[in-house]
Amino acid sequence: MPNFALPRTVRLTRTHKVSAALVATAGCAAALAFTAAPGNAATTTAADAPAVVKPVGANGLPLTAKDRADDGKQARAVASSVAGGLKVAPAEKPDRAAEKQDRAAEQPANRSIERKALVAPKTAPKAPKTPKAPKAPKAAPKRYANNLDGWIRESLAIMKAKGIPGSYEGLHRNIMRESAGDPNAVNDWDINAINGVPSKGLLQVIQPTFDAYHVSGTPHKLTDPIANITAAANYAADRYGSIDNVNSAY
Repeated sequence: MPNFALPRTVRLTRTHKVSAALVATAGCAAALAFTAAPGNAATTTAADAPAVVKPVGANGLPLTAKDRADDGKQARAVASSVAGGLKVAPAEKPDRAAEKQDRAAEQPANRSIERKALVAPKTAPKAPKTPKAPKAPKAAPKRYANNLDGWIRESLAIMKAKGIPGSYEGLHRNIMRESAGDPNAVNDWDINAINGVPSKGLLQVIQPTFDAYHVSGTPHKLTDPIANITAAANYAADRYGSIDNVNSAY
């Protein structure tokens, strides 16, 4: 009789059992899905889809609610651990004492800047004044000849400044009739001489008339040529309108 060696009994571990259970379960599910699908259907609907395979644990049995809760706790613990490792440490607060010192140092500097801003800027130095051109020296007073022509011309300049009318011709004509051009001529025979106030000078003026019509700026002397002519012309202008209108004793 031939000797046949019997196969050695193999011991199944827990892992083998779980794997076999999973294979068996998957085969059953596939068989059920194949037999349930209609033969003439081109596509399957959601209702005809095979049932979802529930997760199983390491022992090959479906997970219970407690197992799921334990797995959730473990997942949360892992996530918390990872997140804890990723947290950024908060920045340290600056030293308050050092900050106060910096502020105290900045305040005097700011006050100094403010004071400089408040101080009014100094005005620019004034430009030196341009020296004025020296005034032209006053013209020397005009000199007139010490004769009848010079006396008449000087008297006409004064009469013009004082607004007394008269011309060279009117003055010269009356002078030649009254005194023949002699500034010291005296009339001692007419009524004025009889009354004690004789006529004198180039235009034969009595003292009261000279005093009343004397022109300022001329000597207060009856026989002065310039004073005599201007006083007589002033009197004639008041009484006759101008010395030019006098053609006889006046």
